[in-house]
Amino acid sequence: MARVCSVCGKKTTAGNTYTRRGLAKKKGGNGQNVTGKTKRTFRPNLQRIRVWQNGTVTRQLVCTSCIRNGKVTKPPKMKKHLEELAEQGKIKKKPAAAARA
Repeated sequence: MARVCSVCGKKTTAGNTYTRRGLAKKKGGNGQNVTGKTKRTFRPNLQRIRVWQNGTVTRQLVCTSCIRNGKVTKPPKMKKHLEELAEQGKIKKKPAAAARA
């Protein structure tokens, strides 16, 4: 499974870690020198959450910045709220369990 946000498409990127030696000039030294460079990855902070989409609830990988900025809507937590939304016509009402049997 890829580490990609399903809303904004944020994904893992590559970069470098620099190892330095010496005291900075503004702290009274001769300056810092790069003594090593190694590859590293920057991973997005992805969370698997339940998302309200087109009247249905699905689980998706979403980055925390999208959750914080309100780009996804979480489903209502209580059954009575689902019934109110069904009465308003915003969602499709699922058949009862007894009707399926």
